[in-house]
Amino acid sequence: MYFRRLSLTLLTLSLAASPLFAQAPKNAGTWTEWETITPEGEEFTITMPKNPTTESAKFPYHKMELNTRLYLAKSSAGPVLAVASFSGIKSNPAQYTEFARFNSYIDAFKDFFPPKVRTKDTAIAKLTLVSSKPFQGHTGRSYKMAIGELSGSVHAFVTRRRFYAVVSLNTKKDEALEEKFLSSFMLPERGPDPPKTAATAANQAAQPQQSPDEQTIDNKPPDPNQAKVLAEQARTGETPNPNPDPNAANNAAGNQQPNQNQQNPANKGKPPISGGMLNGKAIYLPMPEVPSGEAAGVVLVQVLVDESGAVVEARAISGPNHLHAPSVNAARLARFSPTLLMGEPVRVTGTLNYNFARSN
Repeated sequence: MYFRRLSLTLLTLSLAASPLFAQAPKNAGTWTEWETITPEGEEFTITMPKNPTTESAKFPYHKMELNTRLYLAKSSAGPVLAVASFSGIKSNPAQYTEFARFNSYIDAFKDFFPPKVRTKDTAIAKLTLVSSKPFQGHTGRSYKMAIGELSGSVHAFVTRRRFYAVVSLNTKKDEALEEKFLSSFMLPERGPDPPKTAATAANQAAQPQQSPDEQTIDNKPPDPNQAKVLAEQARTGETPNPNPDPNAANNAAGNQQPNQNQQNPANKGKPPISGGMLNGKAIYLPMPEVPSGEAAGVVLVQVLVDESGAVVEARAISGPNHLHAPSVNAARLARFSPTLLMGEPVRVTGTLNYNFARSN
């Protein structure tokens, strides 16, 4: 009798455990095979689940058309691993900073990527800046990302030729998988910028060499008449930011005079004028992106606006610490009409107020 009960107990345990054993190969079998890829025409190397899906397409962004490539591995169990590659915005430090070029790419990525992992028309990406993350000399940033029930991390980098967003999303936290994927991404070290002289800057302005698939952020080639200004910028290293929003550019165009977006050498060394609270003066003022339930408090961000109306410096000076990063990230994207003093564009310093308790 004892042995019969023991046998029944063992049989019951084995039957109860059988679903677990049946599921184990399925779960463990998700991406059991990985491979290291270095796609032709790309600059990166990464280890991904074997045979990722790939696609190449044109993606409209404002007045531009970007070239996109996507390397994607996704599982019905939840994990999504991807590398999005963009090109089409020319690296042109004589007209705008790498930071402005990076922002244009990350803005395009937010619209491009969600439909690739969630086919619903309402799928949108929420990006929260975590930190600056330069890598191998390339400009980069780290974000937290959420698309529907998926959440995870994005590491984004811009090289002279391309923009890369390395994405790890999941329905549940899996730090080991995220670390394995994100840490395997490699780029060659950025070489030194070619030496710039007044003569080479003038020649580049007079005879712009722009490949068919590269555009400047404002979709216009350099103006040959700006040779002297470009030469001065190359000598001093001062570069104004472009307008990241086309509507803002249209609104500001009526108030600008030719070459007003270029810094006037006569204004070098002059301190910026005080503009006070600048919220009401912005022509483009994006709101910070913060997780639901965390938006409580008022953050003041001190900004420096250059002659073209772009924010070149931003830092939080008060408010809850956990709201500083998203507020500063949003402030850097703000855009203003150029401020004129006796007919000359000048720099302006002031503050932006983000009242999360009321409107964010």
